[in-house]
Amino acid sequence: MTSTSEYVEAPDRASGQGGGRRGGVAIALGLALGPAAALGLARFAYALLLPSMRANLGWSFSAAGAMSTANAVGYLAGALLGAAAVRRAGARRSFLAGLTVTVLALAASAASGNLAVLLGLRVIAGAAGAVSFIVGAGLVAQVSARQGSGRTALLLGIYFAGGGAGIVASGLTIPPLLAHSASGTGWRAGWLLLAGMAALALAGSIPAVRAAEEPPPTRAGVDRWPARSMAVLLGAYTLFGAGYIAYITFIVAFLKSEGAGGGEVGLFWVVLGAAAVVAAFAWGPLLARLRGGRGPAAVMAVLTVGALLPLLWRSTPTAFASAVLFGGSFLTVVSAVTAVARRSLHPRHWTPAIATLTVAFALGQCAGPVLAGLLSDGPAGLRAGLTVSVAILAAGTLLALTQTERQPTPQNQPDGSAVPNRG
Repeated sequence: MTSTSEYVEAPDRASGQGGGRRGGVAIALGLALGPAAALGLARFAYALLLPSMRANLGWSFSAAGAMSTANAVGYLAGALLGAAAVRRAGARRSFLAGLTVTVLALAASAASGNLAVLLGLRVIAGAAGAVSFIVGAGLVAQVSARQGSGRTALLLGIYFAGGGAGIVASGLTIPPLLAHSASGTGWRAGWLLLAGMAALALAGSIPAVRAAEEPPPTRAGVDRWPARSMAVLLGAYTLFGAGYIAYITFIVAFLKSEGAGGGEVGLFWVVLGAAAVVAAFAWGPLLARLRGGRGPAAVMAVLTVGALLPLLWRSTPTAFASAVLFGGSFLTVVSAVTAVARRSLHPRHWTPAIATLTVAFALGQCAGPVLAGLLSDGPAGLRAGLTVSVAILAAGTLLALTQTERQPTPQNQPDGSAVPNRG
């Protein structure tokens, strides 16, 4: 395991923490193991286990879908608890605690076939993953504050790309495991494999967590963040949550209904995740130059095109083009939105702002699959569900364009000294 000292290139002049450019990238890479576990493994990989679980446990589609809903509800709860967890335990401890609970919830999911138990574990995994995700983003934003605004998009992009790495890891390991399972209970081994990979991610993130600087404490009441200035972005982020999760939920079923085989679908999943990883480097320079809502809008526009392609043409190249465009943008939306919040708000407000944005995102995630599912049950089938996903994403793109960006006003520290604007 890499020692903490290897993450620190030079001491920060204000805090004594690591502030070198290479050190910042290394810390972001280490913290990116959090989204890899919390998102790529604990949330998205369930789609790979769902067919095996449904066949073995005799679930209906509504029961199988309830597992995703439970995770979204847990994610919403975790988003609401994120800022409180930081105030009580600190950012670094909260990040590691969230990942630890995520690992335990994944492992416990292999032990029972009872739907109620599994639903409870999905809620727990969603809540713990959300806390880790929110806090980790705050830690990376704090690192970027010491390196100039031009580094913000890159470091946050690296962090959020961790979710794509988790998708790739699950796509490369879970399908072969299920294919070689001698019984219908291969899904149990799948949960254990996911837990094992999440445990490795937890262990690998510890040096980066130790090297990261604890964000400034938020003082309840006095330091309430100005949510009104981000109202448009909150609305656009809600629409993004609803539109992207509808695509993720139904695209595999749609491709299969259009004649795609298991090999094509599996490769599609890996390409989608790999594109999310590459996007951290492809989008960074552009997002660093775009101001206001233009950054999130640009990424959401590409996302919308990616979601639209399978509805226009049915071919293997089109499916993979959709995977590249959608995978290369859906996690970057999170990075773009967070970068706007970071540039517009005082550092004290970053963690509560990210938490509030994640609440809006989670609300969209709860609503999107329900709406798309209801439409998919109609005469037009899955095509209707994906069409509404595209429409929601297009609306979010247009709304994001109207978000303005202002420089944060200087705040006072507890000792009364002014805090300079580092953005």
